[in-house]
Order: sequence, then structure tokens, then C-alpha cells
Amino acid sequence: MSERTRSVTFDRTSPATEGGIPPRTGSGDVGRRITARREELGLSLEAAAVRAGVAAGYLRYLEQQPTAAPGASALIKIADALDTSVAALHGGDTDRPPGAGRAAPHSELIALGPAECRARMSTHGVGRIALDTGDELVVLPVNYSVVDGAVVFRTAPGSAPAAAVGARVAFEVDHIDDALGQGWSVLVQGHARAETRPDAVRRLDALAYSRPWAGGAERDLWVRVDEERISGRRIAVR
Repeated sequence: MSERTRSVTFDRTSPATEGGIPPRTGSGDVGRRITARREELGLSLEAAAVRAGVAAGYLRYLEQQPTAAPGASALIKIADALDTSVAALHGGDTDRPPGAGRAAPHSELIALGPAECRARMSTHGVGRIALDTGDELVVLPVNYSVVDGAVVFRTAPGSAPAAAVGARVAFEVDHIDDALGQGWSVLVQGHARAETRPDAVRRLDALAYSRPWAGGAERDLWVRVDEERISGRRIAVR
């Protein structure tokens, strides 16, 4: 039995489940998570359906219908095809920190070169910026983008992340795959500055994709981290 299959089976028999399947967190959650995971892997709907051994029309129905409720057998096959778990597709792990799964056998830690570091953190996502405010050391999650090779994020003047402006900072982004026991992390060290040039701000408004998830106040301050050093590591399974 593959490690991936063992992970799916473990999720089905977890004490937190009822009848072998984790409880649903809300209408449409499963379909949205299937779509998000499929797109994360770069799979077309048809390719994902082939991997799962289900009809493409059925997978499309699950992704598009908010009230769709896939059967246990189909959901196990879809989770396996998407290298994830049934619990993850149900959202049962959203309130737990990543990395709670068991370590994979025969794993090793591999250093990443600068090019691979930049490739893994490219486009956009959620990362953490670490800075010394003078009174305390803080680490804050931010929605970031990579534009012209630099990490940028938008925040509100006077906010906690805005304290990074003018300071030396560290920025970290990572990905953990609990199902396969793999993951990676990239660390950027450099100086943060406010980007206020009108032409640069217009370019960031047009090209940066990560809108802050937190809502609330307007965030019209662009912060750019000028890289001085970049490093990374990944956990691979032999």
C-alpha cells in the first residue's frame, strides 16, 4: 500500500469522523476545495477525473454545484488522485496547524538554490514577515505577490506590517503536504521600503494578485522587500 493511500485510510478512520467520513463544514466546501487543490497541482478537470477514475462530468458537477455531496468511495478516489486527504477536502484540518501528519519514511532535507527558491515562491500567496519593532520581535502573516522578482505586499499606514518600512526584515513562505510528508520553505532577508512612485504603484496595482483576506481598512501602502539573501530547503522522499 502506498504512503498516500495509507494517509487517506487514516483520515477515514479518525476518531473525529462520523461514519468514517469527516463532517461537512458547509455547503459547497468540498467542491471549492477540490477545485483549489486541482488547480494547485496544475491539473485540468479532465486529467484529474482520469487520475481519480471518475467521469469528468461528475467531477465538474461536484465543483460547480454548491449542494453537491459526493459519496464516500468517490471522495476517497478524488482525494487520492489529488495527493491530499478526505479530511482536507472536507475542511476538517482548517483549524489545525499544518504538519500534524506522520513523517514519511526515507525522507531527506535538501537545500534549494536561489533559482528554485524564487520559482517556488513566485506569483502570490500568504507568507510571514518578521521584524523588530524596537519594542518586540513580531512575525505577521501577509498576502504577498512577487513582481519584478521582489516580494511586495499591501497594507494600511500605521498598521503592524507597515512597521517593516525602513527596517531589515525576514520574509518566509512555505508549503506542507501532510498527506505525502513533504514540504518546502523559502526565506528572504533584506530591507523593506515603501513604494510611493506613482508609476510603480500603478504597476503594482495592475500586476499584484494577492488582495488581503482580512478585509477592514483600506490598504493603500505598498511595501517592497529588496532581497539581500535568499535560501530554502525542501523535504523529499526517496
